[in-house]
Amino acid sequence: MDILQEALSSLGESKGLQAVVAILLAIVAGKILDWILCRVVSRACQRTRTKIDDQILKISHRPIFFTVVLIGLAYALMIGAPEGRPREIASAILKSLVVLIWITYAMRLSKVLLKWLCEQQDRYEFIQPGTVTLFDNLCRVVLVLGGAYCLFLSWDIDVTGWLASAGIVGIAVGFAAKDTLANLFAGVFILADAPYKHGDFVVLDGGDRGRVTHIGIRSTRLLTRDDIEITIPNATMGNAKITNESGGPHQKERIRITIQVAYGSDIDQVRKVLLDTAAALSGVCSDPAPRVRFRAFDESGLRLQLLCWIDEPVLRGRVIDALNTAIYKKFGEEGIEIPYARRVVYLHRAPRDAPEELLGSS
Repeated sequence: MDILQEALSSLGESKGLQAVVAILLAIVAGKILDWILCRVVSRACQRTRTKIDDQILKISHRPIFFTVVLIGLAYALMIGAPEGRPREIASAILKSLVVLIWITYAMRLSKVLLKWLCEQQDRYEFIQPGTVTLFDNLCRVVLVLGGAYCLFLSWDIDVTGWLASAGIVGIAVGFAAKDTLANLFAGVFILADAPYKHGDFVVLDGGDRGRVTHIGIRSTRLLTRDDIEITIPNATMGNAKITNESGGPHQKERIRITIQVAYGSDIDQVRKVLLDTAAALSGVCSDPAPRVRFRAFDESGLRLQLLCWIDEPVLRGRVIDALNTAIYKKFGEEGIEIPYARRVVYLHRAPRDAPEELLGSS
């Protein structure tokens, strides 16, 4: 700045001429800096593997150029304009323009970065397609509040009292809307942590079971098997134990059919009948293949379990019904007995010389 001031002083005592030259020099400096970004920095960015640096450079040209020009205007104003209220107002306007330029740039930059982070889901899991809009809105709110604060400072407005008032109002609103805020924060964490997503089939610890149809900031909606939509506050979802039946590496789910056969049954025959019945049913997956496990010797029979896989959780009830029906019919054809609880009661006649009380009871 000292070198520039000396160069401008050599032009003479004309403040207007010095101001014009300062503006022209600022424009030239902005053009030179823009040329460096386009030619030198851009070539370096093209050699990198990622495209994020190219996108950031693309949106950085105008803010940098206009900032340099506005700095030149501010310097020209300081040289050519007399001290007083008009000069202060003009200076505040220039500062406000700089703030608006960089707030706009920061919004565009946040959008580019969020889009890039969403594409890097293997490294940044908290940014998902469903949460990009949420984080974008949060960034905008923060930037707008920060920009408003900088604008107040540009006009020498004391915001201490406003901040204190806003804090008191915020506390009052927080107490009045604590349930709404709890749902809001829970919704943010659900969208960020993603314990379930749109289309997943989930079971809550309260017994509610259905497919997720909507994940909002305030609530989550489930569509049950009865085609009834349940709206659950996110605060409840955040504190509940959730079984995501669609989670894991795929949507396939294993079902278990427990059955008893009478003692004396041919275990190999029973195992073959169960496996053939499962293999013949269209709703049962062939990969992984069905299997049978001999679980226990129960009081009234041998307990076995048929384990097989279905394509998606929503088919569970239908496939279990079909398997139970087919197994019952097949056992009847093969003569395999399904036992039920039996009790054998033996009656003994009391001896003749027994006491009268025992004879009367018999």
